[in-house]
Amino acid sequence: MTTDVETAGAILGIGRSKAYQLAKADEFPVRLLRIGRRYVVPIPSILELLGVE
Repeated sequence: MTTDVETAGAILGIGRSKAYQLAKADEFPVRLLRIGRRYVVPIPSILELLGVE
């Protein structure tokens, strides 16, 4: 399961513009996947960062 960068950023307290800046700079706090022109974030990566099992 994945989500988009905007949603992942909101969950992590990062604004939309900053989330995309971090993604483009390869500095997003969790693992990103690039599919074509789109970034997706695996939900388990977000949960792991937040300490949720």
